[in-house]
Amino acid sequence: MYAALTLTILLAHQGAISRYIHKLSDRTFSSVYHVNAFDLAMIIPYFIVLVVLAMYGLHRYWLVYDYFLYSKNVPPPPPPVTNWPRVTVQLPIFNERYVIERLTEAVARFDYPRELLDVQVLDDSTDETQEVAHACVERHAAQGLPITYIHRTNREGYKAGALKNGLKTAKGEFVAIFDADFIPEPDFLRRTIPYFLNPDGGEHIGMVQTRWTYLNSNYSLLTNVEAILLDGHFVVEHGARSRRGAFFNFNGTAGVWRRKVIDEAGGWQHDTLTEDTDLSYRAQLKGWRFLYLPQIECASELPVDMNGFKSQQARWAKGLMQTAKKILPKVFHAKVPVHIKAEAFFHLTSNISYPLMILLSAMLLPVMIVRFQQGWFQMLLIDLPLFLASTCSISSFYLVAQKELRPKTWWRTFLYLPFVMATGIGISVRNAQAVIEALVGKESEFARTPKFKIEGKKGTFAKKSYKNKAGWIPYAEVGLGIYFALTVIYAITNENYGTVPFLLLFVWGYLYTGLMSLGQTYFAHLRFGVNAPEMRPAASGAPGF
Repeated sequence: MYAALTLTILLAHQGAISRYIHKLSDRTFSSVYHVNAFDLAMIIPYFIVLVVLAMYGLHRYWLVYDYFLYSKNVPPPPPPVTNWPRVTVQLPIFNERYVIERLTEAVARFDYPRELLDVQVLDDSTDETQEVAHACVERHAAQGLPITYIHRTNREGYKAGALKNGLKTAKGEFVAIFDADFIPEPDFLRRTIPYFLNPDGGEHIGMVQTRWTYLNSNYSLLTNVEAILLDGHFVVEHGARSRRGAFFNFNGTAGVWRRKVIDEAGGWQHDTLTEDTDLSYRAQLKGWRFLYLPQIECASELPVDMNGFKSQQARWAKGLMQTAKKILPKVFHAKVPVHIKAEAFFHLTSNISYPLMILLSAMLLPVMIVRFQQGWFQMLLIDLPLFLASTCSISSFYLVAQKELRPKTWWRTFLYLPFVMATGIGISVRNAQAVIEALVGKESEFARTPKFKIEGKKGTFAKKSYKNKAGWIPYAEVGLGIYFALTVIYAITNENYGTVPFLLLFVWGYLYTGLMSLGQTYFAHLRFGVNAPEMRPAASGAPGF
């Protein structure tokens, strides 16, 4: 203790550090400051935003708490099945020439009785994917797989419309759905279907969802961050909600539905961009139970380009807010426990944090000036707890997920946490736009996420088709990055060193997402332990698996 005290005294006499410590403790002019109208105009909105963000941050803590509290509430293995039902497998695609063959090959390897399969390739493509997909279907049909090719000349209803159209001719009692970038294991149906047939309550199960894994999580810094984000959703969010008995959603793929549940709930509807969440809530409001099976994995391909990732996140953000407007009134009036209503509210409205993040970004510099004049005691007493509630919960949320999945190597996640938080900040501009569009009722197309058949650390997307356009958003992100760089300079100039690490997250987040969107091809080499790929034109058609 004496050694630590001596070291502190020595450091206190060193230049800037001495002045910094003096500023923390000096109360000489604490009574001089008087609040004015400008200060109130900054501080009141600032604290409203912080309180709301802190509320959603505390909800993350609550999810972690529920995850462990109800850890024993997991479905036991079902008994063996002797009489297997017929299953329809729907494969909705739109311009997927790079991955359609890989998907159909995976489904063809299912070890389910072929006479009980009904595979549908639901193709809305407008390019050469039509020929590639049709050829795949003909080849597998000739080999004995019950597979049909259904092509629409329009995209009415987008993915929801394609699934609804396929159900007109579907023969199965159950419906499994896989997006184009997924590779289900051969035993997928044999492991999921028995839960529906369990004599002990299986007849009440309407849907089972499996956990996503990733073919290319180590491809780049971006895909590493995406994997951590999705693991948090699939481990903690789905785990906590399903264990406690709250409503949770089908993720649009890698799951199986009971056909009559889809019909009873009103079928696939396309008035939101998250048709899967919409149908999930309508089905559970009808009294059907959902099961989450994290032990059953389904491999998928993560977006490797920044614009594709941002487009995907914006679609989910807008769709959830649209679903909130549509579904929450029904949830609040339903005869379900209060904890289910509360969880539905936090789940469906969580993306409101993105517009609030933009407001917080715009106010940080003037508020920093105002709060600096008020004194450090108030900042430490009021601001710090709110910041911890709204930001540190993110760290605990994703660390728990990684510890559950990777108990021996989870500590490596600490290295990525600054990038996870910065990326979440960086995509806030695009997601805020999406949320506001949902709130004001502006409709938009279903923006698909490009897939390039990139597995592991190999491959490139630089010369392939389907890349999303950047638009004006990256310029706004770069502008915000420069703004926060100036804020960092101001903080250092005024010896406000405690805020610098937090502000640097904003600098990195906005500049990273903005510059990567504007020059993704040129920054393709920004990976951990991966060499820059050779840029070659893509092969015509869908490459073989």
